[in-house]
Formats: sequence, structure tokens, C-alpha cells
Amino acid sequence: MASGGSPIFLRWRSFCGLRQQIGLLMLLLHVVCMVGGQIRYSIPEEMKKGSVIGNVAQDLGLDLKRLRSGRARIVTGENVHYTELKTDKGILVVNERIDREQLCGDVTPCSFSFEVILENPMELHRIIVEVLDINDHAPIFPNNDKPIRFEISESAVVGVQFPLQSAEDLDVGQNALQDYVLSPNDNFILRQHANPDGSKYVEMVLQKPLDREQRPHLTLKLIAVDGGTPQRSGTVNIDVTVLDANDNAPVFNQSVYKASVTENTIKGTWIVTVNATDADSGSNGRIVYSLSKMKGSAADVFTVDENTGTISVSGQIDYEKDRKYEVRVEAKDQGGLTGTSKVIVDVIDVNDNAPVINIMSFSSPVSEDARPGTTIAILNVKDADSDKNGQIKCSIDAKLPFKIESSITNYYNLISDQYFDRESVSEYNITITATDFGIPPLSSSKKLHLKISDVNDNAPLFHKTSYSAHVTENNSPGFSIFAVSAKDSDWNQNARISYLLEDTQVGGSPVSTYVSLNSETGVLSAVRSFDYEQIKQLELVVKAQDGGSPPLSSNVTVKILIQDQNDNPPQVLYPVQTGGSLVAELVPRSADVGYLVTKVVAVDVDSGQNAWLSYKLQKATDRALFEVGSQNGEIRTIRQVTDKDAVKQRLSVIVEDNGQPSRSATVVVNVAVADSFPEVLSEFTDFTHDKEYNDNLTFYLVLALAVVSFLFITCVVVIISVKIYRWRQSRVLFHSNLPVIPYYPPRYSDTLGTGTLQHVYNYEVCRTTDSRKSDCKFGGAGSQNVLIMDPSSTGTMQRIQNEKSILDEPDSPLEVS
Repeated sequence: MASGGSPIFLRWRSFCGLRQQIGLLMLLLHVVCMVGGQIRYSIPEEMKKGSVIGNVAQDLGLDLKRLRSGRARIVTGENVHYTELKTDKGILVVNERIDREQLCGDVTPCSFSFEVILENPMELHRIIVEVLDINDHAPIFPNNDKPIRFEISESAVVGVQFPLQSAEDLDVGQNALQDYVLSPNDNFILRQHANPDGSKYVEMVLQKPLDREQRPHLTLKLIAVDGGTPQRSGTVNIDVTVLDANDNAPVFNQSVYKASVTENTIKGTWIVTVNATDADSGSNGRIVYSLSKMKGSAADVFTVDENTGTISVSGQIDYEKDRKYEVRVEAKDQGGLTGTSKVIVDVIDVNDNAPVINIMSFSSPVSEDARPGTTIAILNVKDADSDKNGQIKCSIDAKLPFKIESSITNYYNLISDQYFDRESVSEYNITITATDFGIPPLSSSKKLHLKISDVNDNAPLFHKTSYSAHVTENNSPGFSIFAVSAKDSDWNQNARISYLLEDTQVGGSPVSTYVSLNSETGVLSAVRSFDYEQIKQLELVVKAQDGGSPPLSSNVTVKILIQDQNDNPPQVLYPVQTGGSLVAELVPRSADVGYLVTKVVAVDVDSGQNAWLSYKLQKATDRALFEVGSQNGEIRTIRQVTDKDAVKQRLSVIVEDNGQPSRSATVVVNVAVADSFPEVLSEFTDFTHDKEYNDNLTFYLVLALAVVSFLFITCVVVIISVKIYRWRQSRVLFHSNLPVIPYYPPRYSDTLGTGTLQHVYNYEVCRTTDSRKSDCKFGGAGSQNVLIMDPSSTGTMQRIQNEKSILDEPDSPLEVS
């Protein structure tokens, strides 16, 4: 056979001319498209690190301060961060090398997306970056270092097809594989076919019968070219060995076989069986099946039995990686003739991927006064499955005061559903569950621990509405009386309580002059020593104030009751003891049994049982003649007075209170037993000064006797001269048993230092509420003979004094408030 060399080389030049007609790829930079809160940029692959992609701040309408204050950051679910956000300039730059073929493979258009999150307030923006292909890969034949070998019978008829290996070009679009060129030859031409996915495969077609005798071996070149600028190409050698006597190629009974398989099918599972026949006989009709080298991973997933044509699973089938497989099956006879058929395998998805929850942002703690609707967290939830298997529902415990709302695709917001109360619940354990709609459904969960920060919304509360405390008088200054206590349901500084004493007056003086309050412990202490006789109780107001801002407070009333001590001895009001004058009670010798001589009147300024007084006769000239009432202090005769009784009687009465220990006072009562004053004078000459002997005593006694005699005679004359009625009345009163009312001269001084007593005097009797009737009885009218001996006086004086009753009811009890 002759070779037509010149036409072949002309076709080769025309092919090279076509390469020059391929236009340059225009790089589209900073093409920004904002749709529904999304920004799209288009950049070429293989840009240098640091190259500017776009101005995010300008495109989002944000200023640089907002980016910095909102701590703008990029969130992506991928391990490789291809971009970086420069918040100081608001631009998006390349952070890592972007290889479109590695990122997307043959998928077009190729893009990746991420989100920009800002806080305070939270904002979420999605950015999509489309990666444009550049012609950085040349077409490559599998095993291009080894030639493609064919053994073709010389009897092969014109038109016989010989499938060739397809080249792979990782680029896409115009940069992808565009054409195949076969080196010039006389016997074969190329016929190109397109796969459904747009890729091409070629067959070498015999256009002129082979002549083994002229050319037993042919060497050709198969060239694959792309459409990029500059144009790239790849070559592989084809070795053709011409055989003898096999005229028929195997033929499949179907040009396309279709089958389906579920993902995760175990290895060895049968899918489909192909069948081809060869009209030749003998060894030329024996067929061997094989899978053609195909683009992608199909060769690693499927295998065919070379004898039966059964195709089965040999690798991992993952719907998330490949949803459809297309494989070519070759049937080759022993003579080297080959028939091909296509097998399309659809992958059926199963629910084998649980949702994945990523926490994009989480705010903890949250103030307890946060309003309902406050965003607590932003979640990103994805499921790699498809259709219903990839649809997700997020939920939380219905009892919690939160709810989940969907925002943009695959993003959810966890927001509050009601007001918080830290005093009731201080923290929440929130379990977020994401469940898909597959059968059976798969789910995953994420736990969040949310703390509630305190707000000063609770005032301190005292345990009681009012307090009362007791303190004994005569306490030492600084003595701790009582401690108030309050509680605040708030926390930390808001629950720190300080105790304050409100400014009030007690008896015209500030309460702080009586007690002090410890601001931290609430202990009330006495500032001074209390005297029950001056003040009976203190009423003050204590305020408890917390440390919040603004502070909250509450008040409580504290009543301090002062308890009495037996710190005052009884005070004798009557008879009054003096150093210069002598008071004697006159008792007639005709006095009967029970005759009231006088009454010892005493008071005790203490209270309660400390003021209960009892009277006892301590000493007496004649104990058999007088007795003292233990309760009322009345001195009475206990027998009939006789002439043998001494005129001068001296009684010592002790007045004792009922306190522990008890206190007492002693009073001396002088009694003159006589019917007339002359009888008294002789006995009382040395009564005042028993132990003092005065040289002038005789002189004064004589002078006093003269004066008394003169007064006596004068009185007798006056008495005779008055009416008989008045004389008899005076005699009746003289012999009566009425109570004795003592008479005090105007110049008589109080020995207790209380001042000069009035001519008509009053005195107060202090008694307890447990006392019975009054110990003091006063007659409506009466007379009392009082003998006054005074060294400075010149005589004796007898005065009859008529007084009305001091009390309306003499026997009624006297109470002291």
C-alpha cells in the first residue's frame, strides 16, 4: 500500500491553525452579586496568597469600626481556610492556594462558600466565591508511557471500530479536552463520540483494508488537545499488529445496560450481567470481558467476570461522593476484535449520615433581665444525605424557656422564650437534638451549659416583721444586746447586706447615743449603761441594704426592753430621820390592843418583785408591846398599855425589798407612852443625845419646862373658856382609835435630800401589779399628838391637825405605771 504523506501533514497544519483561534480566558475579578444577603465573588484559581478577592465591608455596607467591634470572623465547615478577612481594611484576601481541580473536580461551576459572623448585635452573612478555571493541566492518557497495542486480522473489514483510551484533562470548559488527532496514516481514521456527561471518547476506524504482507506492523500517535490558551496536548503511541483470519468482532446484545445499587452495598454484590456474541468459531469466537479504563473511580468500584460478563461491586459505594457511575465493558475475542457496550449504574441513597451540629456562636452568661427573643446561640446543622434523608428538624426540651428558629439555610438560632429568674434557676443545661427524616431517622445532639447572671431585683428580707430583745440595766458599754439578720436572694455583690441604724429620737436624744449597730454582722451593742428607772424601753428602726446598683433595702422595728435590777435600796419617807430634831409618836396609856401608833412609809424605785417591800421589827425597847405589819409597815400595840410600861420606847424597823440579793433600809421610831406632855418631858430630856453630855443641858431643860408650863396653863385657860361642845369633841378625838396622821412643821427638813416638805405633804407609793390593797390608810379626819424636841427651841408644841383623806378610797390598790 502507498502512503499519502503530503495530505496528512496538511491536516496537521490545519489542526495547529485551529489552536490559534482559541480565545484568551478573561479573568473576572471582584464580580460581586448580593442576593438575599449573599455576596458572590469570581476569581481565577491559583491566585497568590494575599491576593485581594473583594472589599467585604463596602459590599456589605458596613464600616470598619463595625467589623472590629463586632469581632467579624469567617466560619467554614472545611478544614482548609482558603480566604482570610482583614478586619482592619475590610477586604477579603486569598489565604491558601486554590486549586479548582482539587476543590471541585469536574463539577462546574466551582465555588465554595462560608459565613461571616458579627456580634453585638449578631449578624450573619454568606459569601460565595466562584473559582474560575485556568488552563493549567494538559490532557493525559492513562499509562501514556506504554503504547496502545492492537492485534488486527488482515481480514478485518472496512469500518471496523477499535476503541481507544480516553485522555483525562482536569480542567473544565474551554480549557478541558476538546479534540483528538490521529497521526497521518492510510488505514485508520478517528471517530469521536460524546458521553452524556459531555466527555469524549474516540474509536479508531479502519477505512482501508490491512495488508499484512506489505505492512505487518503500524505505529501511530494519538494526540489529545484542549482549548486553552496556550493550548496544551498529550500523546500516546498506538502499536498495531496485523493478524491473519479473524473477520468478526464480538457484538453485545444491548448498546446500553442500566442497573441500580444502594450505597454501602457489600463487596461481591451482583449488579448486572452483560452478554456479547462472536460469529467466529473456535478460538476466534471465544470472548473475554473487561472494563475499559474510565475517568473517575468507577474502575475501583466495579469488577467484571471475564468469562461470564457479570458485573459486581468491588469497592465502597458512597452516594455522597458519586450518585451515578458509567462504565464501558469490552468484549474481546481471541483474534483481537473487540465490541463495547455502556453500563449505567444509579446509586440509591440510604440514611447513613447523622446530622452534624456546629456551634457558631454562644453567649454565656446571660443577664436574668434579658428580654424574650434574645439570641443565645447560632447553630450550623448539616446532613450529608439527600432528599428526606438530608432534611433536618432541630428540637430542645419543651420544658426549657427556649426555642429554636431557622434563619438561613442550615443555620438555626437558639433564642429565649420567656424572662429569666436567677433566684429560681441559676443555670440551664440545654440539649439540642437534630433529627433527619430518614427511615430509620438518625439524630445527633449537642449540650450547652448556660449560666444566668444576677440582677439586683430582690430587696433584703428580715426573718421577722419586728424584733424584741431584753437587756438588764447597769450593763457595761459595748455589751452585745441582739443581732438582726436578713437574707437577699440575689448573688454576689447584689446579695451583700449592710445594716444601718435609722435616725430616730429616744427621749429627745438620737438613738445612736444609746446603741450602735455593726454594719456587717447586724449586732446591736449598748453605747452606754442603761438605767431602768430612767428609761424602760428603746424602739429603733434597722435598715438592711444590699450592695447592688441601685441598692435595695428594707426596714424592721427592734424593741429593746430594759429589765430591772435590784440596784436601789428602799427609801423611807416617814418617819423622817434628822440629826437635830426628834419626832416621837405619842401613845396614851389607855390604848387598846391593835392601837395604830404610826406607819412606816417607804418606797423602792425598782420595779416588780424588786419593789415588793416587807417590814420587820429589828430592835425594840419592849418587843412585847409593839409589832410591825410585814406588808404595810403599820406599828401597832399587841397588848394593853399599862402604867408599868416605860414612857420612852425606841423601835428600830428594817425595810427590805424582795430582790436578789435583797436591799434594806433601817428607820428608828421613837414612841412616848404617856397621857400628857409633862410626863414626857421628864423622860425625854436626854433622849436626843444618849451618849452626849452637854453642860448646858440642865439650863435648856429648865427653860423648856418653864415654857411648857406656861403654854399648858394658857391652854387650860383657853380650853375652859371655849364651849363645852368643843371641849367634849376634843376629848372624844383624843381617846379614839382613828389612824394617826403625822404632822410636819414648816421648818422640818427631809433627811433624804429631796427638799423641804410642805405643811400639808403628799408622798408617792410605788407598788407592783401583784400587790393587793393599799398598805396606806388615812382617816377622813383625826388628830395626832406629835412631840417635837429641838435643842434650839424654847418649849414643846402640841398641834392638832385635821386632814382629809389623800385617797378617795383608802383601801384601793395603788398602781404605778
